[in-house]
Amino acid sequence: MAAAAAGGPGAAAALWSEVNRCGQNGDFARALVVRSLLQISKDDVTALQCKVVCLIQNGSFKEALSVINTHTKVLSSDVIAFEKAYCEYRLNRIENALKTIQSASQQTDKLKELYGQVLYRLERYDDCLAAYRDLIRNSQDEYEEERKTNLSAVVAAQSTWERVMPENLGLREATYELCYNNACALIGQGKLNEAMKKLQKAEGCCVFFYFTFALIFSQDVTEEDIEAELAIIHGQMAYIMQLQGRTEDALQLYNQIIKLKPTDVGLLAVIANNIITINKDQNVFDSKKKVKLTNAEGVEHKLSKKQLQAIEFNKALLAMYTNQAEQCRKLSASLQSQSPEHLLPVLIQAAQLCREKQHTKAIGLLQDFAEQHPANAAEIKLTMAQLKIAQGIPVTKACMILRSIEELQHKPGMVSALVTMYSHEEDIDSAIEVFTQAIQWYQQFQPESPVHLSLIREAANFKLKHGRKKEAISDLEELWKQNPKDVHTLAQLISAYSLADPEKAKVLSKHLPSSDTMSLKVDVDALENSHGATYVRKKAGKLTGDSQQKEQGQGEVKKKKKKKKGKLPKNYDPKVTPDPERWLPMRERSYYRGRKKGKKKDQVGKGTQGSTTAGSSELDASRTASSPPTSPRPGSAAAVSAASNVIPPRHQKPAGAPATKKKQQQKKKKGGKGGW
Repeated sequence: MAAAAAGGPGAAAALWSEVNRCGQNGDFARALVVRSLLQISKDDVTALQCKVVCLIQNGSFKEALSVINTHTKVLSSDVIAFEKAYCEYRLNRIENALKTIQSASQQTDKLKELYGQVLYRLERYDDCLAAYRDLIRNSQDEYEEERKTNLSAVVAAQSTWERVMPENLGLREATYELCYNNACALIGQGKLNEAMKKLQKAEGCCVFFYFTFALIFSQDVTEEDIEAELAIIHGQMAYIMQLQGRTEDALQLYNQIIKLKPTDVGLLAVIANNIITINKDQNVFDSKKKVKLTNAEGVEHKLSKKQLQAIEFNKALLAMYTNQAEQCRKLSASLQSQSPEHLLPVLIQAAQLCREKQHTKAIGLLQDFAEQHPANAAEIKLTMAQLKIAQGIPVTKACMILRSIEELQHKPGMVSALVTMYSHEEDIDSAIEVFTQAIQWYQQFQPESPVHLSLIREAANFKLKHGRKKEAISDLEELWKQNPKDVHTLAQLISAYSLADPEKAKVLSKHLPSSDTMSLKVDVDALENSHGATYVRKKAGKLTGDSQQKEQGQGEVKKKKKKKKGKLPKNYDPKVTPDPERWLPMRERSYYRGRKKGKKKDQVGKGTQGSTTAGSSELDASRTASSPPTSPRPGSAAAVSAASNVIPPRHQKPAGAPATKKKQQQKKKKGGKGGW
């Protein structure tokens, strides 16, 4: 074709015809034969424009932008502004694309569409919203639904990232994209149940759309294709479950999406980050694997700045949990340099120092940040107070830090914390001072607030509890003034005045209602039979026979318990005097002489084989049971002689017991512990 190009005008006409045919067929790769036309006329504006468009359609944005920048004299900004800005937008040169659009002399509809996309990527949501509203108002073509979808995406972003209450745009949820964007806006407002219903509707619309598309165009749509399209909807459903505390369900759905291996790296990064937040300091190995998904190429162009920042925060926390101190410090320092006023990087650094037992250094770091950024001083001081308590520093120093937070001094939570801490230190005066300051603030700024009366009542109860009745009088009078029918408060006031001013107490006691006017609906029987009663009255039953006589008499006679007879030894002989030392251990008895170790009575086994040193009668163990004891028994001589052939009950053996049992036990002890 290059040879034909040299042929003249006829060849050029044939090339233009080929370019036109390829363009209409969408075959932009073959349409690049326009390069042959540029060999005939290298500065042909139409040929250059065709080449740029073909390169853009083929995804060669860098080459297309190079052609534009090379021929700036021929391709002016008015001629090819849209193509240049679009190439810069697709190459993620968003600031350059904005400048190119703004420098164009004529703002066409194409440039306005691209301008809205650029503003969205720059997170200038207010300007983006105005641009899309202008487009929808002043244009009528087949792209109206897409513009409305983009408009709802802007509203969702405002609700999620800027916490702006979105206005009702009146957009009909005709597509699943609109349902999804409206659900995201509801999540930003905290309306999680409504958002879940919108996502379920979006899921149904998406499935219906794909089945309808397959029927109309006779194309096969697999279940995998539908699941891939539903992945982003399911990811948002899992996020709602996570916010609702249903972490197990959320984790299961997150893992299902990851198994599908979606091509959207931004979706994978967000899901991996959410799984890491669920794992926290547990299942660290799984979190390390998920971190790799957040480092995929191109993630930074798919997510917003706040999403990327949240991912970096979680990376730093994961490094801290895995004891990678240097990595944690590096990441948190990088985050602090990017956002010097942000609180979280400093808190991560302080937490890492505390893990290293450097509490003093952590408190110093927080103190420096609070002085440099007074706007975040409240959160920093709360953390400092917690660290001081954890460090074991006296509670009063933590109280001083908390009381220095002026914007929180009157808050009920702060008052409760300070009063509890002062009560622990038995500093009742300081606790009362905290109550007084909070009550004075509400008297000055919010006298009608229910918190005001609640604090007064708590202050009065606290003073009465600690015996400060005189100091509680003013609080009780204020409460009674607000509600004169409150008998309980009046009774407390009278009790307090009884110490300070008895006459005043008598005067106030006249306001108490009389006992006749007080209707106390109390069931006495039910009260006596309740579980809390110390005495439960038994229900009266029918009395017959002897029981009637007992009721008429002096009352029921308590039954006497029979004493059980003690057990005696089996061979107990009542005629024999028991051993008076039978309760003492054998070693402590007066007649105990100890064991004869190493001296055997019978030298069995010694000498020549088969010989014995004693007669058979001496080896008969059955005869030794009735033999007299070798040691004298305690008591008188007459008693000993009378009972010389009788063994006391404590030492008697049951009849028929083998005499060799004791020897077997002794052999076991010598052999040590044995097993069966």
